[in-house]
Amino acid sequence: MEPVCKTYIGIDPGYAITGYGIISKQGSKLKVIDYGAITTKAHTDFSQRLLTINDAIRSILEIYKPDYMSIEELFLYHNTTTAIGTAQARGVVILEAARANIPVYEFTPQQVKLSVTGVGRADKKQVSEMVKRLLNLKEVPKPDDVTDGLALAICLANTGTQYAGKAVSGDQYGRYGYSNRNEFG
Repeated sequence: MEPVCKTYIGIDPGYAITGYGIISKQGSKLKVIDYGAITTKAHTDFSQRLLTINDAIRSILEIYKPDYMSIEELFLYHNTTTAIGTAQARGVVILEAARANIPVYEFTPQQVKLSVTGVGRADKKQVSEMVKRLLNLKEVPKPDDVTDGLALAICLANTGTQYAGKAVSGDQYGRYGYSNRNEFG
């Protein structure tokens, strides 16, 4: 009996650049399906930037119909304006996943680095090189947001929900006491 093939989309949300990567996993074999960046132009009305991200994510989800989504856990930046904008872009992405009935799991940057490189404090270059190697790519995808999206997809494909929780907002459901780790099939 052949192992079940699952598809994963990883999203690195941002309001200027949202990187995404879609992979499949059958048994232990990872295969890249697609990757890219959704970009919005500076000085564009913010609501239009969010709409651009929304429409692009909706289209990607409709085309590829991934089984699971992985997204970076939001952490506080020194610039709260950037953090708020990123949180809004993240919300748009999670909303579209909910609309498509795709479960969303979140990981910290350290969890992604550990899953992809074996080192939780790996630098961007190490992560990029391992993404390239694990997916048999000829070159490292650009911009970094795209590589981060692929790394998030790899992380979820390789770890399942062992280290991830469903995407939540801060202390919603007691964040670290919230247990949904056995949902993965």
